[in-house]
Amino acid sequence: MIDARERDYRRRAGVVEQTRFLPGTNIEIVREVRLEAPPKHALFDFDGTLSLIREGWPQVMVPMMVSVLKETGTNETPEQLREVARTFVMELNGKQTIYQMIRLAEEVSKRGGRPEDPLYYKKRYLDLLLERIRGRREALASGKASPEDMMVPGSRDILHGLLDRGVRIYLASGTDEEYVFEEARLLGLDEYFGSCVYGAIDDYRSFSKQMVIDRIFRENKVEGAALIGFGDGYVEIDNVKMSGGTAVAVASDEAGRGGKPDAWKRERLIGVGADIVIPDFRESRALLRYLWGEEGAGA
Repeated sequence: MIDARERDYRRRAGVVEQTRFLPGTNIEIVREVRLEAPPKHALFDFDGTLSLIREGWPQVMVPMMVSVLKETGTNETPEQLREVARTFVMELNGKQTIYQMIRLAEEVSKRGGRPEDPLYYKKRYLDLLLERIRGRREALASGKASPEDMMVPGSRDILHGLLDRGVRIYLASGTDEEYVFEEARLLGLDEYFGSCVYGAIDDYRSFSKQMVIDRIFRENKVEGAALIGFGDGYVEIDNVKMSGGTAVAVASDEAGRGGKPDAWKRERLIGVGADIVIPDFRESRALLRYLWGEEGAGA
């Protein structure tokens, strides 16, 4: 039985001396993928992998945490507190939001303060974040903004490509379930996943991406090699690799969307075993041809 708890980030893969790119593309092959049979199931993360609605969330979370830590009466400067918060926020990036709030409560205790329940901190953060992205959500709902403006480039192409090849696709996000459902609908992505959408719940022990993977295996009686995972967080990459699947790191540059990988994400995701690194899905056709072992897998 696989331990379904979400593990903290730590590098699990050795240093990769050399990688290669598929000819004429930005698709970086870290470890050659040679599958005996094509994938049957594909698991996607949501924020940063498909959706950009919440782009900029650290600029909301870190200041909120600095404010909370200052209330303890610590002698640390705002700059020092900002570095403390930024470090653990990014270390835990990829896990459910509640884990960052649990760590915040621990940091409050370290400074002699009396922490609130982590769920209180989570609600406070979400209220601030929803205020920040209110305009984006309203623009999508009213039709003033195109869904493509708030998605990782090529997202629809990869989803169409997988469905055309008979692959069943799933969405598993560390964002709260109600918001995943709503934002997937705003982007027009709900039609691709149907009922196979999973998000975080307040009882965080009852949800993890590993649990979703275990459910896929259990309900469909498939082996790990039949699974491919796409994500920009270490949790889904780690879970897919631990389950025997193929992991594609989406090292998306959420703010710039310039077609080049985010260097921090790339290094982090290779460190937990990503087989392939892509900046987005603009070259999904070449990626799928490579994964399916088809000739002429270039652009």
